[in-house]
Amino acid sequence: MNKVLLIIQREYFTRVRKKSFIIMIFVVPLLILAMGGVIALVAKDSTELSNKQVVKVIDESGLFAGKFKDQKNLKFETTRQSLAEVKAEAKKDENLSALLIPADYTKTDAVKILSKKKPGITLIEKTEKEMNEIAMNNGMIKNHIDTALLHSIKSDISLNAIEITETGDNKTDLGANIGVGIACAILIYLALFIYGAQVMRGVIEEKTSRIIEVIISSVKPFQLMLGKIIGVGLVGLTQFSAWIILSIISTKILGHSLSSSPNGMMGALSVLQTIPFGKVLGCFIFYFLAGYLLYSALFAAVGSAVDSETETQQFMFPITMPLLFTYLLSVSILFRAPDSPLAVWLSIIPFTSPVAMMLRMPFGVPDWQLYLSMALLIIGFLFTTYVAARIYRVGILMYGKKASYKELVKWFFYKE
Repeated sequence: MNKVLLIIQREYFTRVRKKSFIIMIFVVPLLILAMGGVIALVAKDSTELSNKQVVKVIDESGLFAGKFKDQKNLKFETTRQSLAEVKAEAKKDENLSALLIPADYTKTDAVKILSKKKPGITLIEKTEKEMNEIAMNNGMIKNHIDTALLHSIKSDISLNAIEITETGDNKTDLGANIGVGIACAILIYLALFIYGAQVMRGVIEEKTSRIIEVIISSVKPFQLMLGKIIGVGLVGLTQFSAWIILSIISTKILGHSLSSSPNGMMGALSVLQTIPFGKVLGCFIFYFLAGYLLYSALFAAVGSAVDSETETQQFMFPITMPLLFTYLLSVSILFRAPDSPLAVWLSIIPFTSPVAMMLRMPFGVPDWQLYLSMALLIIGFLFTTYVAARIYRVGILMYGKKASYKELVKWFFYKE
């Protein structure tokens, strides 16, 4: 046990004493804050066109001409020019497009918009919205419906989400839940890759420098692997702890400086207070550590099986595919239905649960699902550590031979 502690101490202090480690503790929170600001600005302007766009409308149906409403940076011009003439103009002007509306415009793909370069999604959406509104108004007029009266009674209802709890009704915010869930999923995904790769690189460096032969003469391979995994894991935990503390301090300072403001950022901070951060933080630490132990053991086994980092690709893909698959689903689909069967199963299976469960946590997870997921993840990392250790003890001393899956199976069954 003393030897394992020495290895942990060496791995930990070798990394935390580096200037890059100290710099990253302060730089990463600033980068995340800056990135969040940039994303907010981009999201704010994403619904607007960056350049002045002109759309010349060629209306063969006679139902849309003169009814388009100009918008910010978007002007509609009804023209009697032929399509060929407008196309010739569009070839010379990137900000000019031709909108062809045939008589049978209701047919699939009948309406066309033509431009020199591919039109942006914002231009398409705004043009489609205008056409749908005009078509709806035309239909109401045709059926003798008073459009002015209909628009006057049109309502804009928004739902106020309330969560029923044992202690009473609590206001919740789906946007904040989605933001926190996706942020946790991304952090877990990046952390498992970054710190798992550090373990793998450390193993490869010691193996290629032949220093491993000296180390193995004093400690058992399993002790070396365990000490390296725990040491690097503590480095990651130290970084995350520092980032969390800095984030809490900055949030308190920001909240205090904006205490006189009844809306804006104070509104955002009050929304975030509706999320159970204590439970989310506790689960984040657990899933980071357990997920890291599961994957880093496999990364260590891969590092022991190769002689250089370029040879790791054939083994890395099967290991990381479940994690990558869950990450892609989390940021695109799962947050829309966090209690769907797919989300539930992914949050229970050990190889995918660190990412999927952290996405679901801000939305509330039944206790039995959370405990089952944690139990299976613990069993999972114990199993992978056992498998990885048997491969590691042989592979760490193998040189000059490219390993294959068949070889790894043989190494696993080698007797002590």
